[in-house]
Amino acid sequence: MPFPFAKAHRPTKQGAHPMKIGIIGAGHIGGNLTRRLTALGHDVSVANSRGPETLSELAAETGATPVRAGEAAAGAELVVVTIPLKNIPDLPDDLFAGAAEGFVVIDTNNYYPRNRDGRIAGIEDEGITESRWVERRLGHPVVKAFNGTYAQDILDRPLPAGDPDRLALPVAGDDPAAKQLVRDLIDALGFDTVDSGTIDESWRQQPDTPVYGLRAGVEAVTKALAEASPERPADFRG
Repeated sequence: MPFPFAKAHRPTKQGAHPMKIGIIGAGHIGGNLTRRLTALGHDVSVANSRGPETLSELAAETGATPVRAGEAAAGAELVVVTIPLKNIPDLPDDLFAGAAEGFVVIDTNNYYPRNRDGRIAGIEDEGITESRWVERRLGHPVVKAFNGTYAQDILDRPLPAGDPDRLALPVAGDDPAAKQLVRDLIDALGFDTVDSGTIDESWRQQPDTPVYGLRAGVEAVTKALAEASPERPADFRG
């Protein structure tokens, strides 16, 4: 199948200014994004399922503000949702009530039916991508990114633009402006990006695809996305 979506990254001024960012989930990805985004000068609020009092060490280390999940999006221009997929329906219905106008949501999640999430009928019976399922539960469009990224690489492997060893991350989304903001942010974090298509095409970067967990540059990531199959692998079906 041809893969026409890959485009060279062209950084813009979008996403370059300090933003108010909410991060829901303080595990490996959420914690390391908190560390890097605060270091870049963004105003970060971070939440987990156990309450803000359990985030005191991360807050002291980074200067991020620990909050409850229902408060993380308050005033936020960008919200990162990085919790186990099975817990998405437990988030507050008014999660984004206080978010800034035009806010963008990043979905970092993966569906692991056999070792964590159990069978999610909406994904399997409807045959939709896991990020489309997330989007419907959240009631807001998402941009899929970081789902196949090793969390430690966020800290250890950023490189300046143009470095031949710079890693590239796939980014999927339906809104070009939202996707560009996320790509610009990832560029500022020290990684290239490849446009992997729409949310309905984000199966190209789901678990057990060629790009999932791939540590490589733009050319190899583009090739891996093109080689993906839309059929969900047996190990990732409930």
